[in-house]
Amino acid sequence: MAESNFIDYVRIFCASGHGGAGSSHLHRAKYIPKGGPDGGDGGRGGHIIVRANPQFWTLIHLRYRKVLRAENGSPGGDSLKKGKQGEDITIEVPVGTVVKDEAERVLFELVEPGEERILCQGGRGGLGNNNFKSATNQTPLYAQPGQEGQEGWFTLELKLLADVGLVGFPNAGKSTLLATITSAKPKIAGYAFTTLEPNLGIVSYRDFKSFVMADIPGIIEGAHEGKGLGLRFLRHIERNSVLLFMVSAEQESISKGYHVLLRELEEYNPELLAKDRVLAVTKCDLADDQARKRIKRTLPYNIPYVLISSLTGEGIETLKDVLWDALNN
Repeated sequence: MAESNFIDYVRIFCASGHGGAGSSHLHRAKYIPKGGPDGGDGGRGGHIIVRANPQFWTLIHLRYRKVLRAENGSPGGDSLKKGKQGEDITIEVPVGTVVKDEAERVLFELVEPGEERILCQGGRGGLGNNNFKSATNQTPLYAQPGQEGQEGWFTLELKLLADVGLVGFPNAGKSTLLATITSAKPKIAGYAFTTLEPNLGIVSYRDFKSFVMADIPGIIEGAHEGKGLGLRFLRHIERNSVLLFMVSAEQESISKGYHVLLRELEEYNPELLAKDRVLAVTKCDLADDQARKRIKRTLPYNIPYVLISSLTGEGIETLKDVLWDALNN
């Protein structure tokens, strides 16, 4: 089986460079018998830096690069020559990446393009003996050693940034909707779990406006316990501004299906319930008059809803209006 190009979780070992040692040197010249201390400072060790790059959308480039070591700083020299600074290593990651330490504590997250943080600080270079001369000690022989760098195992976890996240059971029509109203081309088939990785698309709206929609792989009952694919991808829903719940018109009770999905999100992270929600009843081209009456009888309360069909285009423009209003509420 071919490996997916979408990697949203990696664990890497990072080590910044050690600082170079300061020089302990006394100046010697033919006509300067007592030149004094002229040892230069050591160079700083290289940092490990993490930078958010909007051109990246996955962590696959770090999948097989498990160890990253920055260069050590060079020692100081005579004549007050400062040691060369160790070269930094910059890790480019997608916008929306969370960085955790070995104990799974969140260190920082990068949510703005170009934002960068130092993950491992390079060791400071040691001071040369020139820094320690005084009236009482005019020829110090002492120089500082370089400071050691930092190292450890870190977890990088991607949470996709999107305006609207699609939440639904497998085969609820999420990929079909994304393909209908964006230029994205997700895999579509008439069986469950065709979506094995999140897909992003840009929805064009009126007056040249637009918003980003994310198709999250299907959630099943018990996803928060690790069943199905939902647990792996639930983290991506955390970064969506509005959640579009999608329940098929084939469901016996729209309300029941909606509340199963809602319960899975609550079990995973109760804060997700604070997000704005919209309900789309999908595949309405399959619903006759009697089925539509059943749908309206079994709708949940207190949530805006739209009956749609990606096949016929029914309700699609109305859905865009409702989502735009929710995003700009």
